Amino acid sequence: MPTTLTLKNIPDEVYQRLKASAESNRRSLNSEAIVCLESVLIPGRVAVSERLAKARALRTALPKGKFRAKDIDAYKRESRR
Repeated sequence: MPTTLTLKNIPDEVYQRLKASAESNRRSLNSEAIVCLESVLIPGRVAVSERLAKARALRTALPKGKFRAKDIDAYKRESRR
């Protein structure tokens, strides 16, 4: 059975974006909120082959020699701070 959820203190900007998105998708605010939550909390499964193809495409789009493994590791550590 579905559960009812009440949201309080929603920032004005978030509310306006949700409302605009609901209107453009011809959904109610409630339905749009559920779609947004589902897309974040229950992401669709991507096939391994599709994920690898995207990663390879991104890699080939990068300038050669600009990103080394140690540089990428350093960027990851930096962003976790």
